[in-house]
Amino acid sequence: MSTTVQEVYDRVVCTLSPTQRLRLATLILNDLVQQNLSVVDRSDTWTEQDRLDVTTFSLQYAANIFPENEEV
Repeated sequence: MSTTVQEVYDRVVCTLSPTQRLRLATLILNDLVQQNLSVVDRSDTWTEQDRLDVTTFSLQYAANIFPENEEV
């Protein structure tokens, strides 16, 4: 029978104190770093076009809510 991550979390991790949970998280993350695994999914990173689109939208939005001819 295969144990799922959720089952391990529910049976083991939830019973640990906050300090022990942080130590476990540190151990897991340090192990991943030492293995030099590429665990970051880059498929959802922003492209240059995404950055241009959000910048354009932000500037247009700011121009709409702060019109130049508005008196202070």
